[in-house]
Amino acid sequence: MKKVKLTSETKNNLLSGLLKRTTDDYGDYEKTVKEIVADVHERGDEAVFEYTRKFDKAEINADNIRVTDAEIEEAYTLVDQKLLEVIRRSIKNIRDFHIKQKRNTWITTEDTGIILGQRVSPVEYAGVYVPGGKAAYPSTVLMNVIPAHVAGVPNIIMTTPCNAEGKVYPMTLVAAKEAGVTEIYKCGGAQAIAALAYGTESIPKVDKIVGPGNIFVALAKRVVYGHVSIDSIAGPSEILVLADETANPKFVAADLLSQAEHDELASATLVTTSEKLADDVAEWIKTFTAQLERKEIIEKSLENFGAILIADNMNDAVDAANEIAPEHMEIVTKNPWNVMTKIKNAGAIFLGEYSSEPLGDYFAGPNHVLPTNGTARFFSPLGVDDFIKKSSIICYSEEALRAVSEDIQIFAKSEGLTAHANSIAVRFDDEK
Repeated sequence: MKKVKLTSETKNNLLSGLLKRTTDDYGDYEKTVKEIVADVHERGDEAVFEYTRKFDKAEINADNIRVTDAEIEEAYTLVDQKLLEVIRRSIKNIRDFHIKQKRNTWITTEDTGIILGQRVSPVEYAGVYVPGGKAAYPSTVLMNVIPAHVAGVPNIIMTTPCNAEGKVYPMTLVAAKEAGVTEIYKCGGAQAIAALAYGTESIPKVDKIVGPGNIFVALAKRVVYGHVSIDSIAGPSEILVLADETANPKFVAADLLSQAEHDELASATLVTTSEKLADDVAEWIKTFTAQLERKEIIEKSLENFGAILIADNMNDAVDAANEIAPEHMEIVTKNPWNVMTKIKNAGAIFLGEYSSEPLGDYFAGPNHVLPTNGTARFFSPLGVDDFIKKSSIICYSEEALRAVSEDIQIFAKSEGLTAHANSIAVRFDDEK
């Protein structure tokens, strides 16, 4: 894990220099993904079944691609009851948080005969992609489905890979049922994104696609964007801990490793004003890493994208944190709330030594689908707003339009759009 003194030189371009991750090096993946997406667009189910056979070794067809009620009932018998109870408590927290994000249609009226407003309505179909592969991620199901459900989306369509026997992880199915998914399809990879974007004989076309995935899924979302809406092209996970001499080095080290274990491209960064804390955290990282199951992944992550940045003062530390604009930011200082007021760019902010990042991943309520790779400068966490659309409402009476008709005509003519001007003028021809 690199230890770097923050200077005017090292502070410049932290993301493109010290912490650069080569997530844009797609190589041949892009060509393959475009071919898969185009094939599914053209051949529908037939292509989906072929790719599922090729990549997942599963014999899926029109009769078994949709998960049945019986399969979901079976999944409930296979999930530990304590885990189910935890999932339900987590759902309550996530739902309670997202309910506060709901927007309402509004209308304003004026005595001059003007009525203006905004109509808020959910998208009709939301597509949720949930990874399969080596592990099950019920938390991903909850974080992507619940905001759509709260927004009032009537059709929430989930796709997720199955195993060679055509089975989906029981935890994934149970989480989907509890969260409010409408339909579940056994389909993964770029072919699933294409199926959601264009529709097939079995899988309905959606209006928006959300959910994480591997490089094939991420690139497929990029290819279909514009034909449908997407949440974002998420990069590898990242955490930044902003700490002073009061922080517990054992806690800080554990929190940094909680993200480093995700992926060899994951980034874990400590920004601190304390040399002693930096040294102590480095020692605890060595101790913990030797004991953890994902040791090899952690070591590669820290070697390539781990860093301890030592600042002269808290203002410099905050500047560096804002430059990095991390997905997850923990503030572990003497007065974290005061430091938080200076933070401009972060996906999620965790305050104090008992607000560890995994709290946000699983249970607290705020969404864990967050902007990565510095995009917290302009992107926000996934939420209810991602599943609604807004329509402007405009209604002028004859008197109200007459009062501004000349202004509109002047504006239109200044742009050379005489037909625009005429559409206003003809309404008052009789008055000339």
